[in-house]
Formats: sequence, structure tokens, C-alpha cells
Amino acid sequence: MTIVDSAVYVDGLRVERPESLEGTFATMNRCGGMAWIGLYRPDTVEIDSLATEFGLHHLAVEDTVAAHQRPKLERYDDTLFVVLRPARYLDDVEKVEFGEVHVFVGPDFVVTIRHAESPDLAQVRRRLERDPDLLRLGPESVLYAVLDQIVDDYLPVAAGLENDIDEIENQMFTGDPAVAKRIYDLSGEVIDLQRATHPLIAMLEALGRGSDKYHVDLELQRHLRDVLDHALRIVERVDSSRAHLQTALSVHATLVAQRQNEEMRRLTLTSLDQSEEVKKISSWAAILFAPTLVGGIYGMNFDVMPELDWRFGYPVAIGLMLATSVTLYLIFKRQRWL
Repeated sequence: MTIVDSAVYVDGLRVERPESLEGTFATMNRCGGMAWIGLYRPDTVEIDSLATEFGLHHLAVEDTVAAHQRPKLERYDDTLFVVLRPARYLDDVEKVEFGEVHVFVGPDFVVTIRHAESPDLAQVRRRLERDPDLLRLGPESVLYAVLDQIVDDYLPVAAGLENDIDEIENQMFTGDPAVAKRIYDLSGEVIDLQRATHPLIAMLEALGRGSDKYHVDLELQRHLRDVLDHALRIVERVDSSRAHLQTALSVHATLVAQRQNEEMRRLTLTSLDQSEEVKKISSWAAILFAPTLVGGIYGMNFDVMPELDWRFGYPVAIGLMLATSVTLYLIFKRQRWL
């Protein structure tokens, strides 16, 4: 059953609750007044029935059938077609869920079509039914109430995103590697919210400009200006959230680069320390190699070796070892290898 609620209102009061679209059309013909039909994901047959009864433009009908539309306001003769993207913040998963609502507003009818679980348009209907003076202003009063509800529902969404951004700003300085993905995911949600809220400004301004031409009640015009004011505040908060995320991303990149530089510096210092140790080891190896070389030569025990029979051969060999070692030590010391 895709009909959530269907009613005919005369002078701001519900006179009947038909069970079908055909019953609603019959009641309108019999009693006059204004019909408000609320549907949830209707099928093509139901949409075609509405299009035939109310003379809906085929382009608007195609958009309704296809869904997945961007927020917009279009006028086809005396019928308005409005697409809205409501949103709600899911605390348990810290995500923003977007819906889609299509509204047809004619001289004596309103058709609201939901393609998602939110918003709760039954709450909008109850609110208007408690205020017959507002409801008797006609179909535009229903459009106002739907717009007002959707704009008000953006407030907890904006607050939830701002809280997430505060958490990210604290998380950045902990070195948590998951913060980059969280910034990226949150940026996507903020961009989607911008796409949902920014068009509202032009839509509400267009409704205000057309109020006199289409004889919209003055009190209703004031209500629409109030919704516009709220929408402007929401847009400013969402834009601010995106700016904060861009700043957070820049700061995160700077912190990552800084940590990488510190790691490179640490590795460089380690490498330099290792080089110094290698120099010392090499120096002592060279110093020790010189006596070994001299000793190795005199240890070959050849028959024809004058120094073997020389009286001063041994002292000279020892002296040569010491002299070579001391010379190498002084050279390495001057080169600061030791």
C-alpha cells in the first residue's frame, strides 16, 4: 500500500479520508475543497492516475518515476513541482542519511511523494490539522509546512557534523592514521548536505518573488521568509563545516609531513652516527694493520734477508711498527675519524 494518507480539506478542516485515489477524486468532485495525497514510493500506475486527474506535466512525472533528482523548483502552468532532499543524522553510526521528497502543488491539490523513510510527513499533516487557519490558506500552506519541517530537520544534522569535526580536530594530534579516512568520509557527507541545502535559497526566493503574481496570502509569505532565514543559517553552518574540514585536511597533511621530516631527520642522524662508528673502526683497523704488515714481512724467514742478521734489526722493526701506527693515529685524529 503506497498511499500513506489521503484527505480532502474544506475551509481548513478534514471532511473525509478516502481509502483510494479514486475515492479522493470523487470526494473532491462532490465536496470541492483541497486534496492532500501522501504517497510512499508509488508505482507507475498510481503516478499515471494522478497525472491524468490533475494534469501533471509529463516531464515532472518522468522525474517522479525515475527519482534520484537534485533539489529544484519548477512551474508548469498553474502547478508547482518541487524536489527536496531531507536528511537525518544517525547517532549510532555517525552518518548522514539522505531522503527524497517530491511535491506537486496545484490550485486545489497537493501530492507529496516520499522515496525514503524520512521525513515524517505525517507529523507535518498533524501540525497543519491543528492549525485550520493556516491550512485554509490553500495548497501553498502545505508546501510551506513541508519546507519548514525539512529545513528544521537539517539543524540536528548540522550539529552532528559539527560535533564530528570537533572530534577530528582532537584526533589529528594523536597521530591516529585513521583520521585521514574519517576526514575524507565526513567531507563527502558535508558536500552532499551542501547539495541538498544550497538550492533551497534560490527556491524560497523564487517562491517569494512569485507570491504577488500567484496571490499567495501575506501571512504565508511571512512564514516562507522565516523558512528562508532558517535555510540561510543552515547553509552558513554547512559552508563553515566544509571550510573547517578543508583546514583540518591541510593541518593533517602538515602534521604528517612534519612527522615524516622528523623520522627522516632521525634516520639521517642514525646514519651519521653509524658512519662515525665505521670511521673509528676503519681507523683502528688501519692502525693495527701496519704493525701486522711489518711483522708479517719479518715473519717470512727468508734466507737472504739482511735484517735478520743485523744487530739493530729487531729494534728497527719495532720502531717502524710504532712509527707507522702513531703516524696513522695522528692522521686519523686530524681528520676527526678518532
